[in-house]
Amino acid sequence: MHITTRKTLLGALVLAAGVAACTDVTVEPKSTVSSANIFSDTTSYKAFLAKIYGGLALTGQQGPAGNASTQDIKGIDEGFSHYLRLLWQMEELPTDEVAIAWGGDAGLTDMNTQLWSSNNQFLVAMYYRIYFQVGMANEFLRQTTPEQLASRGVGGTLASDIKTYRAEARFLRALSYWHAIDLFGPVPLVTEENALGKTPPQQATRQQVYDFVVSELNAVRGDLPAPKGGQYGRADQGAVAMLLAKVYLNAGVYTGTPHYAEALAEVQKVIGSGAYSLDPNFIRMFRADNDKSPELIFVVPQDALHTQSYGGTTFLTHAAVGGSMDAGKLGLDGGWWGTRLKPEAYNLITSTGASDKRASVLYTAGQTVAMPNLTDFTNGIGYLKFVNVTSSGGPPQGNQFSDVDYPMFRLGDAYLMYAELVLRGAGGTRAQALDYVNQLRRRAFGNNSGDITDAQLTLNFILDERGRELQWEGHRRTDLIRFDRFTTSGVWAWKGNVVTGKTTEAFRNLYPLPASELLANPNLKQNPGY
Repeated sequence: MHITTRKTLLGALVLAAGVAACTDVTVEPKSTVSSANIFSDTTSYKAFLAKIYGGLALTGQQGPAGNASTQDIKGIDEGFSHYLRLLWQMEELPTDEVAIAWGGDAGLTDMNTQLWSSNNQFLVAMYYRIYFQVGMANEFLRQTTPEQLASRGVGGTLASDIKTYRAEARFLRALSYWHAIDLFGPVPLVTEENALGKTPPQQATRQQVYDFVVSELNAVRGDLPAPKGGQYGRADQGAVAMLLAKVYLNAGVYTGTPHYAEALAEVQKVIGSGAYSLDPNFIRMFRADNDKSPELIFVVPQDALHTQSYGGTTFLTHAAVGGSMDAGKLGLDGGWWGTRLKPEAYNLITSTGASDKRASVLYTAGQTVAMPNLTDFTNGIGYLKFVNVTSSGGPPQGNQFSDVDYPMFRLGDAYLMYAELVLRGAGGTRAQALDYVNQLRRRAFGNNSGDITDAQLTLNFILDERGRELQWEGHRRTDLIRFDRFTTSGVWAWKGNVVTGKTTEAFRNLYPLPASELLANPNLKQNPGY
């Protein structure tokens, strides 16, 4: 992200109220300054909101690694504890897509092999990240009630702006609670109205948290700008519709009751808004100038100069580089020799033939398709989807950190969701579903040679096509679970810690609650199987 062209809300972080470090979600993060003095500066409201957005993109009060006195989550290395980095790892490492070579880092191999425990430091850090975000959003909402604003004499335009800020904070909280029920299932539901105190929170059911997320997103929609009507990188009605579509699409997993028709209605709002269009340059969505892409719906901005961390797309660009790759040509100061494709992912993306440009990011020199050694970077084909240069090959602002914004939601995903929902009986038409799929494939092939027929449009095809179109973008685990392919069916390299893979137990469709939280909160009950 070039800061000269993308002024984002994260720039206000320098004014944001400090938040004390926290590793126990039974204790709310507390501001290091009082509300009596921080809100005497009217810019503090926007700065506080910026800190909530910043929680997705940054770590600590200093970054990129900080030290013990500036960490926002004590006892966890900041480089490893980045929200997006953790989320991506939890969505990708246990699947058929990604292998990571860092066998010396406790917990990562267990993520790759589906052998994690409730003490896995990466699962623990993700749980804390979620509740750190929730805690900041709750505090913002407590400090911006009409009563609080009136007591400070806040009115007029600022009060109107704060109404929008509150909607954004609720969106960000709903986003984190979606991640919570998707990853961990039944978790505490803590809001600004039932603030944490001396009594540990009760554990909510997955249904209760699901209902809260749906209610919140529907409630805030009207207070947010129209799709693409606000500032880049901030929530708008397009982001709300896309998040709701995701939640509804997976409702059968979360609650036992599918809500496919509701998901389709939200997808149609995204597509029908006319605010987004397929990017004719597929690669641009994963390069340093992806802010110019017409396809992106909600992004987490990254900037080599102003959002420095070892997570997000800094991790995605660096960790994929090693072997004989030229890091300098990829806009980096070096490679981290970490991530590459599992054989099944390579076979999937090459199955459509050399004309499919989505395979153009493969790096084969010195790499093998086979993966007899999980921790040898050269075992596995390289995958350079996220690259820290512009789409024309131009340099980034800096090579130590990334300029590539993280594309959390994009239109191509909405097209594939529409097709899946039609096949699941939600409504819509097969003709439109086929057209959306073939639009994506025409972009990939450059012509209609990759078009499929109506007979080929099946749910199995959609899962495979999602694997080709959205590979490496942090959706795979959720997709495999929805298609019942993640544990008891579906076999890929190193699943179950077997070179050729094996099936695993169904309980691993959910991650365990951290053992430390069970000790801190006697109201919590561990997920079955752990």
